[in-house]
Amino acid sequence: MLLGTWNLENLYRPGGPFGPQDKAAYETKLAALAAMITRLDPALLGVQEIGEPEALRDLLGMVGGDWHVALSQHPDGRGIRVGVVSRTPLKVLADRSEFAAGLRPVQVDDSGATTAETGRGLLAVETVTASGPLRVAVAHLKSKLLSYPNDRFFPHDEGERARYGAYALYRRAAEATTLRALADDLLADDGRGRDVAVLGDLNDEVQAATTQILLGPPGSELGTAGFEAPDRGDPARLWNVAPLIPADRRFSRVNSGRRELIDHILTSHHLVHRVTEAGTGVPGEGALRLPSVGAEPTQRRGAPGSDHAVVWVRVA
Repeated sequence: MLLGTWNLENLYRPGGPFGPQDKAAYETKLAALAAMITRLDPALLGVQEIGEPEALRDLLGMVGGDWHVALSQHPDGRGIRVGVVSRTPLKVLADRSEFAAGLRPVQVDDSGATTAETGRGLLAVETVTASGPLRVAVAHLKSKLLSYPNDRFFPHDEGERARYGAYALYRRAAEATTLRALADDLLADDGRGRDVAVLGDLNDEVQAATTQILLGPPGSELGTAGFEAPDRGDPARLWNVAPLIPADRRFSRVNSGRRELIDHILTSHHLVHRVTEAGTGVPGEGALRLPSVGAEPTQRRGAPGSDHAVVWVRVA
């Protein structure tokens, strides 16, 4: 069974302010995405940047076969949201946007405005696989690519850049904490017995503080001496599968020429010990090539495919 996560990059039908400008560009984008999904052949795929549900329906129609779809009902200001597509039926367990209990609102701009909600909803579903029930949470956390007042992507000065970087970090940390709370609900302190996966574009790398929030009790990461030793933290832990990805493919986006792994799969104790392989892109294919993105995301409007690579795990 192959599980994956993929940011589909501005999946809108043509003609709107964010998607491809014409039908030809739209169909080229869909064809590139569909070819990847077909080669990947996932049992379940967490998806991000679904701008229009109809566009996802068009994409799955191009892939072919029977798909079950669940989408968050909490999109951001551009209308993008997270979702899950699966070969097996899905039951929605949660669709959250309110910050976890105990978190106060965070500042979002120079006006002093605050928010107590995630920018995009956090979706949790359950499906039944050949190995039993599988619970999955999908997220798309606040981006490191900054935007400024009046639709600017570049700051007036370095002071403004620093402040808006801090606002983004405040929000991403609160969103990661909220996602961890959702994972706690899915685990129910039974990670040794439950198959749970957290999938998504976390918008930061493995060792970033916001990503580390999701792991739970420390001391047992993959590649450490503690991994094979059972302890009291195992029922609540999540394991990031990143160390299992071959080093030359351990990235999911290229930002200003720099490779970074910002899309992640984290699994429960019961599930991580059944992971046989992990990777990015299509298993067994050649070198992973991605376009380099810069500070202005609108430059890729209507570009084919996605600027992110699929991240996946194979589970026995």
